[in-house]
Amino acid sequence: MAAVATETPFHVLAVDDSLPDRKLIERLLKTSSFQVTTVDSGSKALQFLGLHDEHSPVPVHTDQLDVAVNLIITDYCMPGMTGYDLLKKIKESSSLRDIPVVIMSSENIPSRINRCLEEGADEFFLKPVRLSDMNKLKPHILKSRCRENYHQEQHQQSDSNSDECSNPTNTSSSSDSSSNRKRKAADNEEILPQTNRSRHS
Repeated sequence: MAAVATETPFHVLAVDDSLPDRKLIERLLKTSSFQVTTVDSGSKALQFLGLHDEHSPVPVHTDQLDVAVNLIITDYCMPGMTGYDLLKKIKESSSLRDIPVVIMSSENIPSRINRCLEEGADEFFLKPVRLSDMNKLKPHILKSRCRENYHQEQHQQSDSNSDECSNPTNTSSSSDSSSNRKRKAADNEEILPQTNRSRHS
């Protein structure tokens, strides 16, 4: 019996310093069939993602990240590093900037919301987060994956073009040798009649 291929669930990194809020978002994400990793600070989120800030004693390299993160959802108000600071760090990273980021906050402050969206946040959720909010996450992940696929295709095309440039065809040399053979044949035809005439004379 053939095995049925199953899609890998989208992986969401949830960041919140509040344990009850962290448990809530984890439950909502799992109910919506997401794979979830939770951390309690922006610094730990950066470490998990393979980045580190000036307060982190040991840098964590990106090759230590075993599971790719498809989306990050973070609280805005956190001690040390706010969700806005985390957002900026992610968008400044060339390897992470395409990961969608969603900000959560219990305070409905328009200037804060606009600032996060202008910095690159994909959504801004007001707490308490509801199950219906989870339905808004998947389109951002799919859009991000489309961008990744497009960039990969462009990279592959540029590689193939460079290979063609480095390995030019030998069309010109083959045409030159062909024309040389034709010239030699014509010369032989001119020589043969002259030889025959000299014999008859």
